[in-house]
Amino acid sequence: MATPFTYIIPILLLLSLTSVSNACPPNDRAALLAFKAALNESHLGIFNSWKGLDCCHNWKGVSCNPETHRVADINLRGESEDPIFEKAHRTGYMTGSISPAICKLTGLSSLTIADWKGISGRIPQCIASLPFLRVLDLVGNQISGEIPSDIGRLSRLTVLNVADNQISGNIPRSLTNLSSLMHLDIRGNKISGTIPRDFGKLRMLSRALLSKNKLNGLIPYSISYIYRLADLDLSLNQLSGPIPASLGKMSVLATLNLDGNLISGPIPPTLISSGISILNLSNNAFDGYIPDAFGPRSYFTVMDLSHNKLRGRIPRSISSATYIGHLDVSHNHLCGPIPAGSPFDHLEASSFVSNDCLCGKPLRAC
Repeated sequence: MATPFTYIIPILLLLSLTSVSNACPPNDRAALLAFKAALNESHLGIFNSWKGLDCCHNWKGVSCNPETHRVADINLRGESEDPIFEKAHRTGYMTGSISPAICKLTGLSSLTIADWKGISGRIPQCIASLPFLRVLDLVGNQISGEIPSDIGRLSRLTVLNVADNQISGNIPRSLTNLSSLMHLDIRGNKISGTIPRDFGKLRMLSRALLSKNKLNGLIPYSISYIYRLADLDLSLNQLSGPIPASLGKMSVLATLNLDGNLISGPIPPTLISSGISILNLSNNAFDGYIPDAFGPRSYFTVMDLSHNKLRGRIPRSISSATYIGHLDVSHNHLCGPIPAGSPFDHLEASSFVSNDCLCGKPLRAC
């Protein structure tokens, strides 16, 4: 006759096997522990939860693929609204480096190790071998060295954010092979050299933020091929030469920041009659006249042309713009009367000072 234990033991065995089958593979767990060993975070106890055999459950910042049970996402941010930060009344500070052991997590889809301020070392070259990686976000650390030269192997990558680090070297030529890339942010580093001529191959790109580096040379004409591009920030570099007029013909470009470079030549009329709403060309070497190309399509929340070599008059057509919120043409060589009416009736004198002979409100009378 069967006893109750006859049925209980197989059930317990089945539950045990189910639990093991839903746990992360031992190799993934070992890779996470090796990754953790290269880091030090003593204030918030982020890694205190990284214990036990199953890294797929209750390991803070770790998520697994529900079907394969492989580690799929690592999301560790040093600035967060997470209760652990609120309870400590502080943001995080982590030191150490990113271990190449991370590359053993071959099922990894996203890697976010952001805003820890003290993480240094290099981006492991083997990062480029992760076949499913879609997000690489390392913003706000002290990472140095170069962007991996074969970063272009990450065919699924949609987000590359290494802003506000100490990264140097050139933009890798292979980066333009990232055909799925939608968000590129390399601001606030020490990256030098030129922007690749075939940058326009990044056809899915919607944001390209390259400011505060040491980039030089020309703005590639091919950028205008990126039909999804809405935000382009090349400010505070050492770029030179003229602006490609084709940038003003881009259908969704809304923000163009080129301030703080060595760009010269005339301002293309296409930029004035485009759909751009934030246009910052200040602190360059533009010369010639402000294009007399304003019209109903001109809608600028910000237009900053200050600190250039512009001459001549402020064009009369500017009054036909649908809207101009902030206008700054100071520190040029402009002359003649400031047009009356909108948008000039709400601008201050600081928008017009340090020109050769501008006059009229809000400056002295002509």
